[in-house]
Amino acid sequence: MYYLTQELYFPSVETASPEGIVAVGGDLSPERLVLAYNSGIFPWFEDDEPILWWSPSERMVLFFEDLKISKSMRNVINQKKFKVTFNTAFREVILNCKKIARKDQPGTWITDDMVEAYCNLHKLGIAKSVEVWENEELVGGLYGIDLGHVFCGESMFSKVSNASKMAFIALAKQLEMANYRLLDCQVYNDHLASLGCVEIDREDFLMVLKA
Repeated sequence: MYYLTQELYFPSVETASPEGIVAVGGDLSPERLVLAYNSGIFPWFEDDEPILWWSPSERMVLFFEDLKISKSMRNVINQKKFKVTFNTAFREVILNCKKIARKDQPGTWITDDMVEAYCNLHKLGIAKSVEVWENEELVGGLYGIDLGHVFCGESMFSKVSNASKMAFIALAKQLEMANYRLLDCQVYNDHLASLGCVEIDREDFLMVLKA
């Protein structure tokens, strides 16, 4: 296990543990976070843990041509029930992601330090958000890191049915129009799979990232 020092450095992701941990420790400075994402690494830990840096052997991603929009979701979109905005309420989005209850997950990995770190990245134009509104109330959204050709999604939330799907679809369509290569979703879950996301090898992900 590699323990980070103050030096701005990460070991090769090829040295990751079988679970995908590349390194432990360090900090959440903007410089280290940007280096991590550009290296295919992301932080994921809980309050009582040191900072853990991950690069799993399988990466969950969306290739935009594979985006799945169900018939029922198309009806929701056509009803214009929701309004979607970009980068208008970043802190509110990440705080909702932090506190939303999740199935089979007792707590949150979005610590107070992570909230402040990503808000700092947002001020630098690197972390971005999507907001979904219903009757002027924020009911869903997501946030992530914008690398210019790959968007690394971090977390999403939904207070009403379909709100997070709306955010995801709106982001995917915007990224496709801007000629991004893919949307990185990090690790598998059924919700992402239902939207068309697939797992690819870490090596294939890094090839896209470095392109």
